[in-house]
Amino acid sequence: MEKQTFSIPNISCAHCIMSIKNELSELEGVNIVEGNADEKSITVEWKLPATLQKIKDTLKKINYPAA
Repeated sequence: MEKQTFSIPNISCAHCIMSIKNELSELEGVNIVEGNADEKSITVEWKLPATLQKIKDTLKKINYPAA
């Protein structure tokens, strides 16, 4: 199991966090997605077949690229 916190400068509200959670939760292997709008960050916990690159690619695709 891997876990990482990402800085996401485009986060502005709780709706942003929900959008990110919904998208990342669809990736097979992603177990937990938690976010903090005030800190503009999300924490993701995953295992294979999800990968760090797949998570970053998904964030970029939905216009919330990791800094």
